[in-house]
Amino acid sequence: MRLELTGRHVTITPLMRKSVERRLARLGRLLNDSIVSMQVVVTREKSRTHVDITLHARGDHFLHGEAIGRDLPAALGAATEKIEHQAQKLKSKWTERKRQGISASKSASAAPRPERARRDVGPPAGDEGNAIRIVRARRYAVKPMSVDEAALEVAEGRDAFLVFRNATTDTINVLFRRPDGHLGLIEPEA
Repeated sequence: MRLELTGRHVTITPLMRKSVERRLARLGRLLNDSIVSMQVVVTREKSRTHVDITLHARGDHFLHGEAIGRDLPAALGAATEKIEHQAQKLKSKWTERKRQGISASKSASAAPRPERARRDVGPPAGDEGNAIRIVRARRYAVKPMSVDEAALEVAEGRDAFLVFRNATTDTINVLFRRPDGHLGLIEPEA
């Protein structure tokens, strides 16, 4: 995060810079370090202090807050409070977007993949270090049906594959949705 601290009719002391940085560090934690830059302008007018803060967050979001107070801590506190409110609103938009998931058009083209066996992660422990672990997803009732009926069921359902007993050949077949959108059929050799 880049911080530009400007003083008009006031000199910026190291103590003043430290208090501004401490106040704005809370905003950095709130936005998960997605702040690109911040500009803080401190202006002294007679017996008042005017603080103007502009925050640039990722995704071209600009948050702006300004306040007038008797001294720097009061004005800085009021301005950062305004920006914190805007940051809370922006963060809730980001999290809502994550909760929505994928759209209906993307979910139709991107079929869910079946659960696969995976290798254990970790240091090898003798001969068992490279053992393949099988993860059982669920049990399927193998129903007798034709290939056309199975194709309709895979096309309508959310599952990426269907295990069924072919009614004509009386063998176990697997019908699956391919990445290109078509269906693939696995038949065992006799």
